[in-house]
Amino acid sequence: MHQRPLGPFSVSAIGLGCMNISMGYGKADEAESIRLLQTCIDEGYTFLDTAAMYGWGYSEQMIGTHLKHRRDDYVLASKCGFVKDDTGNSVFDGSPQAIRTTCEQSLRNLQTDVIDLYYLHRIDPKVPVEDSVGALADLVHDGKIKTIGLSEVSTESLRRAHAVFPIAALQSEYSLWSRTPERKILSACEELDVAFVPFSPLARSFLTGITPEPEDLHENDIRATIARPRFEGENYKKNKQLLPAYKTIADEVGCSMAQLALAWVLARHGRRMIPIPGTKDIQHMRENAAAGDIVLDDEIVSRLDALINESTVVGTRYTEAGMKAADSERD
Repeated sequence: MHQRPLGPFSVSAIGLGCMNISMGYGKADEAESIRLLQTCIDEGYTFLDTAAMYGWGYSEQMIGTHLKHRRDDYVLASKCGFVKDDTGNSVFDGSPQAIRTTCEQSLRNLQTDVIDLYYLHRIDPKVPVEDSVGALADLVHDGKIKTIGLSEVSTESLRRAHAVFPIAALQSEYSLWSRTPERKILSACEELDVAFVPFSPLARSFLTGITPEPEDLHENDIRATIARPRFEGENYKKNKQLLPAYKTIADEVGCSMAQLALAWVLARHGRRMIPIPGTKDIQHMRENAAAGDIVLDDEIVSRLDALINESTVVGTRYTEAGMKAADSERD
């Protein structure tokens, strides 16, 4: 894969999202996850993205245990901002103390002295973003993290945070069917020289053409919970009607449907765009990596834009509660 700039780093054009090996899309096979992590660097990935809440340390521990011997071969990102409450549920906590405590545990889990890119996973509505970013800046000064990122924030929050300490990267959902960042945040990232890291660039597998039917989703699958609206009932039936024409374009390009979705993301907004598809499957990981050097011409990009967008897709990307909790939806 070609390389793209992310703050002071140069990383693979496509990174590896490491949530799937621990949560979100059903149980992963641990042996397969180990092989996936051990193989991904050889396949060209030099950017790995995890978080403290992914399996509550499991994803970080897997990376620490199985990739510590190759620590110099990849840029490592993790996230803070969620903690477990007394009932075991995840809640926002962007307080300085929680950020420092989470970072210290992540360093132990990852078996590393420093995290290259450390995100505030979500803004805590009880804590000014300036206070959370100030705590992250202290971690930079202490040598525990190298750069700071934000996830799912609005343009206003990005600007407020950037005024406290330079933000290296902003992560948010972005794909053919989730276009919220196009409203304001992408232009703000360009203005402030902030890399943009799209998560769910494959539309939670919808754009691969192999999404399970809604009735077959596990009750803990994110597509049956917070991301349910586009995957339920009549919404899903209508959305699936977009796929035959989409597959026709993939066939014309000579790539898989998943690769077409990633190539579209890479074609948007210059070299600051670094998608991080997640997977539990080694072959899917390799397939995604091969998309890193697919170049789409303007005519193909325009056809994709017209075919799949927030006007042609039915349903919001999150449930009502999820939409209210996402600061990015304020744009």
